[in-house]
Amino acid sequence: MKFVIKHEMKGRIRLHMAQRQMSIRQADLLQYYLTTLPQVKAAKVYERTCDAVVRYEGSRKNLLEGIQKFSYRDEKLVKLAPKHTGRELNQEYKEKLIRKVLVKAFTKTFFPAPLNALYTAAQAIPYLWKGVRCLAKGKLEVEVLDATAITVSMARSDVNTAGSIMFLLGIGGLLEEWTRKKSVDDLARSMSLNIGKVWQKVDGAEVLVPLSRIREGDLVTVHVGSMVPLDGIVAEGEAMINQASMTGESIPVHKEAGGYVYAGTAVEEGEITICVKKAAGSTRFERIVHMIEESEKLKSSVEGKAATLADALVPWSLGGTVLTWLLTRNAAKALSILMVDFSCALKLAMPLAVLSAMREASGHHITVKGGKYMEAVAQADTIVFDKTGTLTKAQPVVADIVTFEGRDQNEMLRVAACLEEHFPHSMANAVVSESVRRHLVHEEMHSKVDYIVAHGIASYIGQERVIIGSYHFVFEDEKCVIPEAEREKFEKLPEEYSHLYLAMGGVLAAVICIQDPLREEAAKTVRRLKELGISKVVMMTGDSERTARAIARRVGVDEYYSEVLPEDKAGFVEQEKKAGRKVIMIGDGINDSPALSAADVGIAISEGAEIAREIADITISQDDLLQLVTLKALSNGLMKRINGNYRFVISFNLGLILLGVAGVLTPSASALLHNTSTLGVSLKSMTDLLA
Repeated sequence: MKFVIKHEMKGRIRLHMAQRQMSIRQADLLQYYLTTLPQVKAAKVYERTCDAVVRYEGSRKNLLEGIQKFSYRDEKLVKLAPKHTGRELNQEYKEKLIRKVLVKAFTKTFFPAPLNALYTAAQAIPYLWKGVRCLAKGKLEVEVLDATAITVSMARSDVNTAGSIMFLLGIGGLLEEWTRKKSVDDLARSMSLNIGKVWQKVDGAEVLVPLSRIREGDLVTVHVGSMVPLDGIVAEGEAMINQASMTGESIPVHKEAGGYVYAGTAVEEGEITICVKKAAGSTRFERIVHMIEESEKLKSSVEGKAATLADALVPWSLGGTVLTWLLTRNAAKALSILMVDFSCALKLAMPLAVLSAMREASGHHITVKGGKYMEAVAQADTIVFDKTGTLTKAQPVVADIVTFEGRDQNEMLRVAACLEEHFPHSMANAVVSESVRRHLVHEEMHSKVDYIVAHGIASYIGQERVIIGSYHFVFEDEKCVIPEAEREKFEKLPEEYSHLYLAMGGVLAAVICIQDPLREEAAKTVRRLKELGISKVVMMTGDSERTARAIARRVGVDEYYSEVLPEDKAGFVEQEKKAGRKVIMIGDGINDSPALSAADVGIAISEGAEIAREIADITISQDDLLQLVTLKALSNGLMKRINGNYRFVISFNLGLILLGVAGVLTPSASALLHNTSTLGVSLKSMTDLLA
């Protein structure tokens, strides 16, 4: 690709691509390609000018050589680059706003009075029709107030006031529509599938392959806790499927052979093999957008209160207008009340504030599935942490492998990795990563793998039963034994590590010692959350009392519970809710799913189990636990903004009404100030909460 360097400074370069014009898709392809270059820290493409601004580090020469290799016809790039980036949406609404402002300026400047009156009357027809339809339904809502204000202004030959009302209503409507669509668009993108590899079934064996290799008609196996990667029909097995993301059903749906499953739903119980029907999952984005737009999850209670209050105030505004005219016989004073309605600002500003906060959260890599969850975070006083992968780092490492009966370390690690890779969790990932680091390539040597939630994994290698998991699972449930001659070795296992027990044929074969370092920011996160209003911080873990106590002391939690099962976590959450507390639960594993579902707000780590992300109301990235602090600060700020909006709208508009009735303000001035304040509070509601 040819280009010209327009401007350059250290670490930043502006390029002009050698083409006459750039389409939206081309701009998206170029921006995606630039972000894949190793030297690039950030990139922005401007399709109108065919320019690109790149911030980079490292070799300038390698950067320019990389850009020269770019081509719009790169098939691999076309497949990988996202199709829904929001660029087209932003351009569409920018053009609509510019067009509306230019039309208003042109008509006001160049139209003579008679023509301007005709133009304004034509513009008023849609507003009047909405008001008439609202009345026909027996409702007195904001549309009736708008129509009445425009009609009275036109009847008094006050064309300028009528035009101003419609212009500001139009601008406000466009801004609301743009913000809502952009927020939904951003939210849908963050909720879209991010599945890299799947288990393809070939000749009876499962092979891990990239999702891009799957074609219609291929067989894909989906294990418990995993997300269905593509639409398809169940060919084998049966499972309970969580379809909340697609259908809104809160209860898992039973699927068996012949049943249809959707991409993005999650397997809560069982295991299925699906015959893929839609290899290209492009429709998932549109389905998510539709789900979000239709879902009541988007509505926080403050939004509902605002809409209810807005509609409830309409009859009072109309009644006040009539009463003022009856008492004063002054049409101007009566019209001053009609020109000032509370509902416009209340209905517009509150949803904008909520959606803008959700969009801002998305910018901090926090996915919020509905406005009501931010409201619940603001009200929360209790937070429950899972330990592994949440308070501790999401990538624990294997510190040691203690073998028994003279078994080989690498062979035991190979067996463990072969089982654990089917059910990714932080500890399982540590085992698999260590086997990769040691170059222990393995073929599938076992039969069907069974996962017992919060306990472990069981399978057969030949005729020998192999299990891996917790002490409780291996020794108490499965009744495995420790070789008598090596009991002393077992007793001396290092206490500072978490232990994963591997048994073969009912006898302990190896103990994998997992080092799970505490997140550096964990203690700071707990401290900051308490400063922001959380009064009770709890840690719950399946680990031993010894490990739990050490972590709890370092983090600074108020309470901790060790050796808990999934139902124990969910039971604790329910108990706290019954005590009148608002509870946040944060976790990353399959075993956290019941508690995530039970909490007022469930928060999942983005790199955790797919079922946890599916059930959770909010998702944060694994990089930084301080995102919880950002989320709490955003939620607190949102509620503060909404309450401030209420106070401002009511006090300012009440002041306008009183000044209008007193004859200080003319109807035209009241309308201008009212609509300007509505636009102002709406624009303010769209700004970032965390400056």
